[in-house]
Amino acid sequence: MNPSRRNFLRGLATVAGTATASRVSAQHVHPPPKPAAGPAPPVDPVPPHKLGPGIVPVVTPDVPDMPWRLENGVKVFDIRVEHVRTEFIPGRTVDAWGINGSIPGPTIQVTEGDRVRLIVENRLPEPYSMHWHGLEIPVEMDGMPGISQDLIPPGGRFVYEFTLQQNGTFFYHAHMAMQEMMGLIGLFIIHPRRAVTPRVDRDFGVVLQEWAILPNNTIPNSLAMEFNWLTFNGKAGPATTPMLCKRGERVRIRLVNLGMDHHPVHLHGHQFYITGSEGGRYRTTAIEPANTVLVGVAQARDIEFVANNPGDWHFHCHLPHHMMNQMASMVGPLMMSHGGLRPGTMEAGMGIMEGGALGESGAPAFGRAIVVGAEPERQVPNVPMPREPQPGTPQSDPAAPPNAGMFPGYPQDMFMVMDEAVAKPETYGLRPGWSGGTMGMMTIVRVLEPEMFDTIQRLKAEQAQKAVRP
Repeated sequence: MNPSRRNFLRGLATVAGTATASRVSAQHVHPPPKPAAGPAPPVDPVPPHKLGPGIVPVVTPDVPDMPWRLENGVKVFDIRVEHVRTEFIPGRTVDAWGINGSIPGPTIQVTEGDRVRLIVENRLPEPYSMHWHGLEIPVEMDGMPGISQDLIPPGGRFVYEFTLQQNGTFFYHAHMAMQEMMGLIGLFIIHPRRAVTPRVDRDFGVVLQEWAILPNNTIPNSLAMEFNWLTFNGKAGPATTPMLCKRGERVRIRLVNLGMDHHPVHLHGHQFYITGSEGGRYRTTAIEPANTVLVGVAQARDIEFVANNPGDWHFHCHLPHHMMNQMASMVGPLMMSHGGLRPGTMEAGMGIMEGGALGESGAPAFGRAIVVGAEPERQVPNVPMPREPQPGTPQSDPAAPPNAGMFPGYPQDMFMVMDEAVAKPETYGLRPGWSGGTMGMMTIVRVLEPEMFDTIQRLKAEQAQKAVRP
């Protein structure tokens, strides 16, 4: 066995820590919240703003961390559930629901053994509850409406408080089904009190989401079952911020999926090991290398690899429709041959044998719906179509032979370069035109030589300084 692989596998044992949870009742907060019942259980102290030895914080590109304050040994988080206006890519505005002004919500980073108090304020116009996915906590804190708590009314608050007994990749989200499709999810990372081995040098978090947004609309269609916008951390490629590491570093990427589809996520240029799920770190060394991991709905997957192959490597869902933005229905004349028909008109180009291509029954429809057919107002493309003449357009000369100038299946893909529109320090040095091949549920893992890595860090620092100047 390769020595480096042997060392990797040896280090996959976990640090198992346990703590005793103390049950506490949460109250709708109209009067001030009641204090926790009883003292917090004793744990080895971890400095309030510092992780354990050998542990690096998780970086969630394009998503902030959630701030907290320490009150009598309890980490307190203020959480607002509210309307958030965002952009998936420059110019594509979306009105969805988020947390503390962010979609997905800010990343919570805590340590095993911590006691946390999460004060959730509902700024939505309908009732809400919060679930802490994968956490082993008292049932009163589980956030299941009607089972463990009453719904939080509009304008109300609910206090969740519990002690963390686990470590790993978890998440928080609405437990009202349609609200989940409006964007209400965030990472809940519980770091171990001591680093697992082999320890990582870089740790990233990525939330996978899907959206159905009709043309000329900014509000997600939560009833849809097909999706035309796919995002990593609330951004679609090429607006996703690349993940940066130095050559030779060990990297962990934590993936969480809360949507309607499963996502086979693929990394170019490297093999990785799947080391954890939403249940915590795997407790076995029987782990095989891979370069594609299937992240199912409501699942988390941790992958780890040594970044030993320098370059800019795509990291993306491999479902073909998830590697593009705002797909457009092709309306005639289509560049296809249908039983020898020559498309002299739009309807003929669509191969319509009976009825009319422009009738309601034959109209292009957006997604699948229940007992609902195509709708006339949806007969528009989802993206601006190019104005330039396209090669392969059928000839208009009546003397031309059937199918002259046609290529079966054309057109298919678009290549839309927007390097300048999405430029940021993390994209510095990428090959010109890189953005044309980065769409949908795509981002880039950049394995950099130390000099380039340090240059980009300086550019980020300069940008941050400019942002705070009056």
